[in-house]
Amino acid sequence: MPAVGIPVATPPHGRRPAAACRGIAATVVTALVAALLALLPAPAAQAAPVLLSQGKPVIASSQENGGTAAAGAVDGDLGTRWSSAFSDPQWLQVDLGAPVALERVELRWEAAYATAYRIETSVDGATWSTVHSTTTGAGGTETVAVSGTARHVRMQGLTRATPYGYSLWEFQVYGATDGGPVLPGGGDLGPNVHIMDPSTPGIQAKLDQVFQQQESAQFGNGRHAFLFKPGTYNGLNAQIGFYTQIAGLGLRPDDTTFNGDVTVDAGWFNGNATQNFWRSAENLALNPVNGTNRWAVSQAASFRRMHVKGGLNLAPSGYGWASGGYIADSKIDGTVGPYSQQQWYTRDSTVGGWTNGVWNMTFSGVEGAPVTSFPDPPYTTLDTTPISREKPFLHLDGNELKVFAPAKRTNARGVSWANGTPQGESIPLDRFYVVKPGATAATINAALAQGLHLLFTPGVYHVDRTIEVDRADTIVLGLGLATIIPDNGVTAMRVADVDGVRLAGFLIDAGPVNSPTLLEIGPQGASADHAANPTTVQDVYIRIGGAGAGKATTSMVVNSDDTIVDHTWVWRADHGEGWGWETNRADYGVRVNGDDVLATGLFVEHFNKYDVEWYGERGRTIFFQNEKAYDAPNQAAIQNGLTKGYAAYRVDDSVDVHEGWGLGSYCYYNVDPTIRQDHGFKAPVKPGVKFHSLLVVSLGGNGQYEHVINDIGSPTSGTATIPSTIVSFP
Repeated sequence: MPAVGIPVATPPHGRRPAAACRGIAATVVTALVAALLALLPAPAAQAAPVLLSQGKPVIASSQENGGTAAAGAVDGDLGTRWSSAFSDPQWLQVDLGAPVALERVELRWEAAYATAYRIETSVDGATWSTVHSTTTGAGGTETVAVSGTARHVRMQGLTRATPYGYSLWEFQVYGATDGGPVLPGGGDLGPNVHIMDPSTPGIQAKLDQVFQQQESAQFGNGRHAFLFKPGTYNGLNAQIGFYTQIAGLGLRPDDTTFNGDVTVDAGWFNGNATQNFWRSAENLALNPVNGTNRWAVSQAASFRRMHVKGGLNLAPSGYGWASGGYIADSKIDGTVGPYSQQQWYTRDSTVGGWTNGVWNMTFSGVEGAPVTSFPDPPYTTLDTTPISREKPFLHLDGNELKVFAPAKRTNARGVSWANGTPQGESIPLDRFYVVKPGATAATINAALAQGLHLLFTPGVYHVDRTIEVDRADTIVLGLGLATIIPDNGVTAMRVADVDGVRLAGFLIDAGPVNSPTLLEIGPQGASADHAANPTTVQDVYIRIGGAGAGKATTSMVVNSDDTIVDHTWVWRADHGEGWGWETNRADYGVRVNGDDVLATGLFVEHFNKYDVEWYGERGRTIFFQNEKAYDAPNQAAIQNGLTKGYAAYRVDDSVDVHEGWGLGSYCYYNVDPTIRQDHGFKAPVKPGVKFHSLLVVSLGGNGQYEHVINDIGSPTSGTATIPSTIVSFP
């Protein structure tokens, strides 16, 4: 958004004292031996074997039913399992990702086990060697010593012990890493994670101290997370500035209650909230002091799993400008007042009422939402959200920190926590590598190769190689808007075409050397079906420029099918440091190649060419907010062949099925206000391509749109900032 107002020493070896000498000769011999031993190198310390198989890609010859898939045997959960069809032979095979030195295999059988089976290994997945064979398997937990180097390990079941199939709670392969040290999981969260309980002294003073540092530090390096243990806190006003996260540590918001407020206002910017970015409030219940909590934000500021026992005001005091935000999995007992908010998206929540809308208010799965009436009032409402899975979050289980990974919901409506304990998996912190400032990409990748998840503590991280997330169900979770900066033009993060990866709560900031991409979900040509367990990208933000010159050709590429992008802001800077038409060059924002991708809350702004391009089939977007690049020097700079300008959101002509709801594009060509943009949206005219509630706006007459989509829709004109709208397309 504009600067202008727009509506993470070996102890010494003890030597046993020598026996009393029986004579001088014995003494001399002992001394000579000791001297010789001292010349020999000490034996190298042997690292403990590492669990290599957990969460890795796994396939099987068959499965008994839909609830006993192969992944159940490598997920670390003794409550899930793989079971085969009721016949011989059957096999289960895990891909470790790279050849490693093997040490042992542990088989944790369910009651249906194998009396005869082989353990087989392969480097390439085609040629197999038997490293263990038995005809006297006893079931229970069996530990099998193996050796050799392999990438693929297989249990080949030959004879069943029961009439049923083969059934494994866990199939665990242990071995050596690449020779580096084994990285520990868990540990402290560093100095910028502030954990509070109701008896902690000076909570308000600490909140105020950090707010004073962060209130206007839009492009600073400070990063903070405030985590509140379950309990009741009285008289707090937690003002939340840049790069600050506040969250409760209960499983439900009501476990952690503030008799007070969590506040965002815009005093630092003269009452203009259009630059209140990069912050979050999560998993708390609020009893606001005056009955209404103020959360005056714009992009990249999530409000998740919150229970406001009163009203919620989304505008700054004085009702200055504000430019859009996001609520999910939250309950607001009173009325939500957006007032001057230009656009907003609310998902899977409950509200007591909604007072007004400026241009684009979109709801999906929200109890109490107003009915669709776009464009006047500008409400677009879906009764349910087709697919959703809430963001992972830290919580306390007794005195132990864990990460809760919520379960997927289909056709969700209302909050996920309404009926007691939410559904999902609680993962101990010792299964996470706690990333702290100074960690290298090599170390981060080594932790991932060990089978650890990642928890980035608040900080800024430079990476000189790509962070490679190759294991299914890996969680990469940031605290306090942890920020990753790729050096030397590398891609910051890349996810393999595997099930169930969860990326959440961090910012990728482009470096000064152009990166071809900043975030890739799946490799080019990805084709695996992830419908049962999609990858999610949540509160992951991308920035090019603003904190300094940065460049990237394409910011985010989604190749994997079934991916859910749930609240992202992909932003080429229009203010700060290191911005300008060529200074922070970034041609494309988001490119979607995967099929069945769902975006819920897609914010993409200011790219030199297309902001969003969609090539995958059956894509869906619920709420899109866009501004075209302000800083285009002239009409020629944005000319797209015979077309004036590049669409904000383009669906490729090859696509047969696509649908979107509540999409808006705004122009503010303040360098050359005479620029004309042919349209905000471009899509093929086909029965399966549908849009609902589209708008384009010229902000103050700085540039104009000729149409809304393709050559349909009235042009914008004048300086009155009045949208041109289309209710449905085609």
